[in-house]
Amino acid sequence: MSTSLIELHIEGGIATLTFNRPEKRNAMSDDMRTEFIHALERVAADKAIRALVLTGAGKGFCAGGDIAGMEKRMNAPTGEIAFNGWHRQQRVHYTQTLLHTMPKPVIAAVNGAASGLGADTALACDFIIASEWASFTWSYIHRGIVPDGGGMYFLPRRVGLPRAKELIFTGRKVEVDEALALGIVDRKTAADRLVADAQDWARELSRGSATALALGKRILDQSFELPAEQVFAQGSQAQGICYTSTEHRESVMAFLGARS
Repeated sequence: MSTSLIELHIEGGIATLTFNRPEKRNAMSDDMRTEFIHALERVAADKAIRALVLTGAGKGFCAGGDIAGMEKRMNAPTGEIAFNGWHRQQRVHYTQTLLHTMPKPVIAAVNGAASGLGADTALACDFIIASEWASFTWSYIHRGIVPDGGGMYFLPRRVGLPRAKELIFTGRKVEVDEALALGIVDRKTAADRLVADAQDWARELSRGSATALALGKRILDQSFELPAEQVFAQGSQAQGICYTSTEHRESVMAFLGARS
């Protein structure tokens, strides 16, 4: 799949999705978001795809929301601004939810600046690997708005509440080495190895049972909000499904065959 704004390449069970608006540092326009949604829905539905790598073309990962789009919304008739904004928020949240709840491992390969919505989009992935040119900025405060791409949920879970407040309240830039130290970034690698290293990591993460990965990810993503007994209960239900899976049966039979 290749379009003017999104590129999706699939090889060996690994999907690589590239934001392809380099002249705008991959700022997220409405058209780009529509293509992003379609690509994410395709990846989620395709059982042959085992993992997803998300990156950006050119020098930036994603510069956040498109400023031209912001101007267009402000110039709408006064009585339409609130509803138009609400409708946009539904699309933003649907996109971020698709990414966050993807039933397979997702790695953000951050090649440059990830600002505003771009930083939130990286956080919505399971893991972040970054090049030496990467940086992160929760720059919403500079536009007089709050993080709307999940940053207020994801960032405290990576860096703790006080640090998340500091980064969001100041909107300051976090260079890659500080991001690594804070836990925003999980791995750092050379720019010329970034996507290849992310794809290798994706293959490593996705070797196990697709059923167990999807169910385990869903429960882990809720584990900070649920009491222990609910995590146990959901784990029991997931295990019941795993007991009936082809992967479990084949693994057990192969182990028993190796012992005989």
